[in-house]
Amino acid sequence: WRRAGRVTRRVCVCLPASKWLLLPHRVGAEREERREKNSNTARNTATPAPSAGSASEEDPARRGEGRLPFPFRADPAPQMNSVRATNRRPRRVSRPRPVQPERNNAERDEDVPADMVAEESGPGAQNSPYQLRRKSLLPKRTACPAKNSMEGASTSTTENFGHRAKRARVSGKSQDLPAAPAEQYLQEKLPDEVVLKIFSYLLEQDLCRAACVCKRFSELANDPILWKRLYMEVFEYTRPMMHPEPGKFYQINPEEYEQPNPWKESFQQLYKGAHVKPGFAEHFYSNPARYKGRENMLYYDTIEDALGGVQEAHFDGLIFVHSGIYTDEWIYIESPITMIGAAPGKVADKVIIENTRDSTFVFMEGSEDAYVGYMTIRFNPDDKSAQHHNAHHCLEITVNCSPIIDHCIIRSTCTVGSAVCVSGQGACPTIKHCNISDCENVGLYITDHAQGIYEDNEISNNALAGIWVKNHGNPIIRRNHIHHGRDVGVFTFDHGMGYFESCNIHRNRIAGFEVKAYANPTVVRCEIHHGQTGGIYVHEKG
Repeated sequence: WRRAGRVTRRVCVCLPASKWLLLPHRVGAEREERREKNSNTARNTATPAPSAGSASEEDPARRGEGRLPFPFRADPAPQMNSVRATNRRPRRVSRPRPVQPERNNAERDEDVPADMVAEESGPGAQNSPYQLRRKSLLPKRTACPAKNSMEGASTSTTENFGHRAKRARVSGKSQDLPAAPAEQYLQEKLPDEVVLKIFSYLLEQDLCRAACVCKRFSELANDPILWKRLYMEVFEYTRPMMHPEPGKFYQINPEEYEQPNPWKESFQQLYKGAHVKPGFAEHFYSNPARYKGRENMLYYDTIEDALGGVQEAHFDGLIFVHSGIYTDEWIYIESPITMIGAAPGKVADKVIIENTRDSTFVFMEGSEDAYVGYMTIRFNPDDKSAQHHNAHHCLEITVNCSPIIDHCIIRSTCTVGSAVCVSGQGACPTIKHCNISDCENVGLYITDHAQGIYEDNEISNNALAGIWVKNHGNPIIRRNHIHHGRDVGVFTFDHGMGYFESCNIHRNRIAGFEVKAYANPTVVRCEIHHGQTGGIYVHEKG
């Protein structure tokens, strides 16, 4: 519209809500800045006042250039302008607001589109002291750009959408930083042989921590050779001893095992326990830094000290008896302990426990779930006469106890008393894979209502019978090899009973099986042959 000889442009700018919130603040700040600049210019420059006739031509402020484009009403009567100008309300001055940091001319020009620049170029545009910053019009967005057109989106966001690209949002989580050169070389480029050599100086806990570093370290730290060295250092076994459940131990061949690292698996199963290793306890406790991480392992010099540690609840009751000969130790077991030999090669031949004055092992009430395995148990008295050793044995199992005897070699050189004596109500042991041979009396003696399970044992070359069952004893005997006895193979008498299944009884000096004096055993699927006086001999009310 034309008004009082001046041309006023009306510009409509469509801005989003966020721009409308920011616009009054910017306009007010720039307006105050312009006023301060004009006042300084007028104060410092002595300029003659313009005449009234040339106000519309020389004074850009009076011409209205650079002012805010307020939308005025169309006035068809120019003659009323003077009246309206006198009655017009004074313009409201905005409050001073904090000045926003200015940008340079290049940045300002980027925000103004080409058509707006063309409109502002006119008479007096370059001489105007007011430089009103105007927002560009936003073009209409497209629905969804194609995939190939999104490659350069990061560089042309301002051009396509008319505003600056958003800053990348910084996540609260830690960013993956690039590895240092030394760390990268150690984890990725160091040869496997060098890493394995370094790992060979670590103990088991440090080796497990190293396996958590990266995938490569995990594979190298689980190398069977490393764990075999640690395993043999602690347990001395040349083949892994598996312990899958209480009361069950067995050795395996590593090449035939289904898991890739049986040494580590066995180490985990046997880790918490006490070790009886004469002479090593002092060295172990005097070098805590060398054996750091093995606090769960305890070392003793004698079996009696280890049993005392079980009673004081220092550990759970797993005792490893290492290679050596242990003589005249009083071993009375009245708790559910587990005692197993630990030695290279054939374990039972390297771990020998003997006594010359009393029964070597005595199981008392309270040892229901005790386990003894992989060792040689001997009773070898100095005086082999019957005067002082009438009731002593290698193994003595009394009332109300049911231990497990596994993979043991049992010998007795006493002429009185058996190698294994099971007696009393509730005596119910499990004896399996044992060798009861070369005894100077009875090999296995079961009496006084005792029971038990006896499987896969080798019973041979005993001075009297290989097995005695009397006085209502009722054992279960399966798959035993009873041979070359210097007397009868199996002798049941005085109401002795029992169940004998799949036994091989042969080459005994008298009958293979003798039944007398109201004995009533059950014998099924047994091979009884080559007895010098007969196979089965039943007589005297048997």
